[in-house]
Amino acid sequence: MAEDTPDISAMSFEDALKALEDVVRRLEGGEVPLDDSISLYERGEVLRKHCQARLDAAQARIERIVTGPGGEATGTKPLDAPEG
Repeated sequence: MAEDTPDISAMSFEDALKALEDVVRRLEGGEVPLDDSISLYERGEVLRKHCQARLDAAQARIERIVTGPGGEATGTKPLDAPEG
């Protein structure tokens, strides 16, 4: 593969997902030589792991809204905080 490939670790989630979709499209097309297919597959796996790590980091930052008895928002707490 003689294409210019950016550093995956510096990619945003959206850019990495787009690159992963491109890898899948090319592999499914069946027009890529075997050696290039192997390289594409390896790159796809690294992209998938990067996307998953970005999603995991985002989920860790999500907070849920805490509501009072009348349904009004009273604050936030971490997503994984115990109920109560």
